[in-house]
Amino acid sequence: MPERKPAAKRKPAPKPGRKRKPAPLPPPPRGARSRALEADERLRDIYPAATELDHGSPFEMLIATILSAQTTDRSVNLVTPKLFQRYPTAADLAAADPAEVEQLIKPTGFFRAKTRSIISAARQLVERYGGEVPARLDELVTLPGIGRKTANVILGVAFDIPGFAVDTHVTRLTNRLGLVATRDPVKIERYVTKMVPPREWTGFSLRLILHGRRVCVARRPRCEECVLNDFCPSSSVRPRRASLTRRT
Repeated sequence: MPERKPAAKRKPAPKPGRKRKPAPLPPPPRGARSRALEADERLRDIYPAATELDHGSPFEMLIATILSAQTTDRSVNLVTPKLFQRYPTAADLAAADPAEVEQLIKPTGFFRAKTRSIISAARQLVERYGGEVPARLDELVTLPGIGRKTANVILGVAFDIPGFAVDTHVTRLTNRLGLVATRDPVKIERYVTKMVPPREWTGFSLRLILHGRRVCVARRPRCEECVLNDFCPSSSVRPRRASLTRRT
């Protein structure tokens, strides 16, 4: 009889609840930390660490954030006063007639999908969290319409919990400033949060967003107006400030 081969050993199943450590990041671009710290300091003098979405509570911030997808904050601010007057709590919105909600939020665009998202999110808040917005990233991202970026904004703005939100503006500016060399939002978050102290994460992200909207715009950045143009590797004009003294 042919000799039987021993059965291959099975790899032990991973223990439940155990998370894989993220792969180590390659080194950031040279001088990235110095540029990050300098950009944070200069933008702090110009912009507030604030969102442009009007809100009066974590619940309102969460709903406004969902509505802000693929539209302007100004459009959201035009509809939320009536929306929150009609549905002031998660329980009220969870029981809302979708047709009524659609009419209220129509100017924000994609109003049918957004109606489904905000009503579903409200229902989950009621069913899982007693109508309150959770103050944890891993719980926020399970809600409809909330991704990692929006969850970080909610944590920082509504709960004062440090979080670095990465949207299209932050992705563009961190690459232009030579802080990162990737467009992966999770990697950008990991890089930048190693460069600036936690107390600056939320403010730095919000200020990059404002600077990206007003000065470092996508098509034609206004480098001549930019307070970062003396050390930004992407600047198209001569520096207006003395060269940056590198920090260790």
